Parts: sequence; structure tokens; C-alpha cells
Amino acid sequence: MSSDDCLPGPLKDFIFDLHDSVRTSQIPAEQLSLYTGSFRELTSKYFEKSAWPSPEAVSAECGGDEVFLAIYKELTLRHLHSITRPSVHDRVHGWKVYQNLFDLLIAEGDNDNSAGFAPLFLLPDWAFDMLHEFLYQFQGFCQFRTGVFANASKYGPGGISDGKTPPNHTTENLEVLSNNKDAWAVDKVMFYLSRLVAIGTHTKAATAYQYLAIFASLTLSRLECLLGDHTSSLTALAPITEKFVVEPPRGSESDVKAMNAEEIVDSVFSAKVSMTYHAGVSYLMLRRYKDAAKVLGDICATMKRGFKSGTYKKIVGAEQFSKLYDRMVALLAIITHACPAYGLVDESVSNAVRERHGSQLSKIEAGEEGYEDIFIYACPKFINPAVPAYEEALTKGSTCAHDAAYKLQVNHFMNEMSNQQTVMKLRSYMKLYTSISVEKLGRLVKEQDFEALLLSYKQKTRQVECSADGEVRGSVMDIHYFIKDGIIHVDEAEKQNRFESYFASQISQSSDIRKDVESVSIQI
Repeated sequence: MSSDDCLPGPLKDFIFDLHDSVRTSQIPAEQLSLYTGSFRELTSKYFEKSAWPSPEAVSAECGGDEVFLAIYKELTLRHLHSITRPSVHDRVHGWKVYQNLFDLLIAEGDNDNSAGFAPLFLLPDWAFDMLHEFLYQFQGFCQFRTGVFANASKYGPGGISDGKTPPNHTTENLEVLSNNKDAWAVDKVMFYLSRLVAIGTHTKAATAYQYLAIFASLTLSRLECLLGDHTSSLTALAPITEKFVVEPPRGSESDVKAMNAEEIVDSVFSAKVSMTYHAGVSYLMLRRYKDAAKVLGDICATMKRGFKSGTYKKIVGAEQFSKLYDRMVALLAIITHACPAYGLVDESVSNAVRERHGSQLSKIEAGEEGYEDIFIYACPKFINPAVPAYEEALTKGSTCAHDAAYKLQVNHFMNEMSNQQTVMKLRSYMKLYTSISVEKLGRLVKEQDFEALLLSYKQKTRQVECSADGEVRGSVMDIHYFIKDGIIHVDEAEKQNRFESYFASQISQSSDIRKDVESVSIQI
């Protein structure tokens, strides 16, 4: 009896239909039903707490399609990692699964050779989930290996457990990691993402590779953000433009139109939220406060309406939206306080910022610390991609903390915000005058070498902003000043009354009141 004979009938049908949707029919609605519906139903029925059958066991249902079997393996690996706590062996095995998958995808994309099968088709949702999980496992592996090294170093010279015998699981983890130093190497991770971008942006690329290129760009941007290279993080998003147009797959309905890269990202809301969050973090770390406020403010306003209407309840992974929303609101609390320009974010979002972080911001204005706590809550878990010298953990020990990369980014942020208290005080005094001598303002602010500091702050408050004409130079502060003959001349920026925002907020409030009234049952 072959392994195929042991499989349940519904499972065989699912594998056959899924392969057909990937290679033959390429009907988006059909694949969506299989990917988001049938897979979960079969998982719940047969594999709720166990692994799916191996690729070898289902090979006969897809004609031995090597690329499809690699995609199937990745899909089932995601399920397995969601129900178990992966060991060091599982993490290394996960790397080999993705390595095999991307090697096959790149080979087929480069050579346009599908071994007799039709070109590949994957839904945008599927392409994003695949790449999102790939980076999630990379991030988890980086945190795991630095944690193992730091824990093992405790038993080395100078460690808190020096002289004691390390536990078996510690030595086993060190041995496995030492024998697999190339697993989840950051240069290889970047290589795969970059190659997918290059293949998918080619003019003759299949639809699936175009989707993979779009979400590989997004994933690469997220990776650069986690590594602390925030300029490269924003640069990686370059392919996601209106000019990158993807034609609908051949199995689509006749009325389905081509979509550009921005529309495709918008169609996968999880991707849009992830991209916006990491772009917002990068803008913040580069002191591009207005750009950060724009991207985060827009998505937060959209999410706030979605939470109210219940739009996101049916989206897979919707439980993560609330956490990301809270983090983005926290980032906006920092941004709008550091850059108090008028009308940066929607009024409803401003209200959410005041409700959640108003007390912390008040403490900051009173001279207390507060930025660090908000940033630690809101920032992603930055990672260190360097491979530790595992063989030295027990022999030489280490003084390097496992969260050193994370602390480095927090310290960098705090260095940027260290002068913020003086800047805010400077702003409050300048708003009272149209001209004031440097000497007098220096006495009020109580800073030495004040003229030098004044010029320094002028430079620090300059920032790059995105506009219709490209990137331009702007200012963080809502006032402008220059120094001439020892006199500071101040020009406050003119506020733009946005009447449409006021009327929109009033309409929204009226609608909420009407719904509350209608929900009240009146008995006579």
C-alpha cells in the first residue's frame, strides 16, 4: 500500500485542486477559497494538533511538481510552527525549507523553465504570507541564537554561573548552532529577497513573480528597518509605485482590470499595515517627522473607522491589527509632540493620542522622562544579524547583552530626543515674540553658549519632506526664525483652517449619536 492510499479523500481532492489553481485554471476566486477556506477546514478536522502529510506523501496528486511541493511544504510548515514551540532543530529545518523553495522559484523564474508545467500563479495574500513568515522566522532565529549564546556565556569565565555545568539543552543548542552557522545568514536572506524583486520586476515576469516582487520589496524594507538601516528601509520600497502594473491572471473574470503595485498592497491589508508601520518607524528615526505623521496618521484613521464598523473581524490575523494600531498611536504621540505643526493627523487620531498618552506627554512637558517608555512600547524588536562565536561561549564568556542591537536603537532615539525639552521651551518663548535679542532669550531659556545652540537647533529642526515635486527641505517647528545683528526675528507659520475636517468630525459624531439612540429599546 502506498502512502497516497492512506490519505483521506478530501485531502487528496484538496491537493489536486490547489495544484490545479496554481498551475492550470489560475482562477483567483477558486484559489482564495482553497487557501483561506478549505485549508483551514481540513486542518481543523485532521491536523489540528499535528503536522500535515509530507510532500512525498502527496506527490502523486500533483504529478510530482517540484515547485508546487516546495510551496506546499512551506504552507504546512507555517501551520506546524503555529501549534508548536520550535526547537533549534525545527528552526534550522525551517531555513532549509525556505532555501529549497526560493532556489526552485528563482531557478524557474530565471530560466522560464517550469518542467512541463504552466507558469506559476499565487494570490497576493499567499505571496505576502509566505514572505512575511520567512522574515518572521529569520527574526525569531536571530533572537534565539543571541539568547542561547548569552545564556551559555553565564557558565563561562566571569559569568554568574562560572564553574557550574551548563544544562544539556544549552550545550545541545550550542552544538547545533555551531554546526549550522550558515543557517539564516542575513546576506543569504537579503539575496533571496533581492532576486525575487529583480525577477518579478522584469517585463515578461509571470503574475505570481510580480506579486512576489512587490511583497519581497516590502519584506526587504521591513528587514532593513529591523537591522537599523532606516534609509535603506525606505529605499527598498521603490518598486511599489503606480508605474508597476500587474495584469490580471488568465483565469480572472473578463471585467477584472490590471492593478498597480500600490493597489495590490492595499488589497492585502496585513501587508499595508506592516509596510506603513515600519516606514513610520524609519521616518521617525531619520527625523522626518511630517512624513511619519502622514503615513501613520492616514492608516490609523482608516483602522479606527474599520474597528468601529467591524470590517477587520473576518480578516485572518486581525488580532494583530489592534496591537499594531496601539503601537502606531504611540509613535504618533512622539511625532506630534516633537513636531507640533498644525493639522498633521486627523482629529479622531489626535483624540486617540491624547486619550492614551496625554498623561505621559504632560510629564515630558513638565521636565520628566517619558519618551523612552513610549518608544520602547512602540518600536519593533530590532535584531543583531551577526553570528556569535559559539565555541567561545563556555571558554571565554561574553559581556555582550543579547538585546544589544535593540538597546542601540533605543539609545540612538534618545540621543535625538535629548535636546527636545530645550527645543520645546525655545518654541514656547518664541511664540510670544516677533523679535527678541539673543541675550534675552538665552536668559529665559537658561542655556549657556546660547547663540551656538540656537544655530544648532535651527539645523536639527530641518528635515526632508515628501511632496508632489519630490523630496524638499522643511522644518519640524511651526515657527521660523533667523538672526540678524544679535536680534532673533520670528515668523509663526500661518495656520490653515481645515473646515472640511471639522464638518467631517461633526458628521461622524452625529452618526454615532444616532446609532446609540436607535439601539435604545423604548417600551410603552
